[in-house]
Amino acid sequence: MEIAVKRLSKYSGQGIEEFKNEVLLISTLQHRNLVRILDESKRSQLDWKKRFDIICGVARGMLYLHQDSRLRIIHRDLKARHALMDSVLNPKIADFGRLSSEYAMEGQFSIKSDVYSFGVLLLEMVTGRKNSGLYEDITATNLVGHIWDLCREGKTMEIVDQSLGESCSDQEVQRCIQIVPLCVQDYAADRASMSAVVFMLGNNSSCSKTTSICFQEN
Repeated sequence: MEIAVKRLSKYSGQGIEEFKNEVLLISTLQHRNLVRILDESKRSQLDWKKRFDIICGVARGMLYLHQDSRLRIIHRDLKARHALMDSVLNPKIADFGRLSSEYAMEGQFSIKSDVYSFGVLLLEMVTGRKNSGLYEDITATNLVGHIWDLCREGKTMEIVDQSLGESCSDQEVQRCIQIVPLCVQDYAADRASMSAVVFMLGNNSSCSKTTSICFQEN
């Protein structure tokens, strides 16, 4: 049997209550893009096809949490290190330790916070960079600010990870870049839903039309 093993750092501020909470939630969920196994992978293995598969897999997993699960669940801490890979690089969303399901059910938190986090993760997958990193070629405070600048200048492809090389699909990369601003709008109500994101990932014409309106408004 393949399992997931979560190791608690001795420097972590989390403890037994967070662990129990995560186990309780995961035990009620069933989806191929929710964590089942843990495997390490290197950046060099992630050509564009694999990255795009990971992006789509994470999106479908988040859609399940928001819409298709028996309980609507808000992850609240989606980031690259919480998307684990199995032996064939299928993404598994992990770390529900900071989640309280009663908050989600009572509507005290919005699923749009997860959408924003997904937009940041999507941008990091395309660029191969961390959103909060410091880079000599970026004047904005983070990648999200930088992508808005490039969008206004029509230079979005300049931010694509150069290590992708010939594996890069310009059409799919452009589609992903166009989805990012729909996810990271300042106002939560203006952000796309995960169902819309999943649809746009598989439908280039719909994404392009929607995003052009978004750019004009911003």
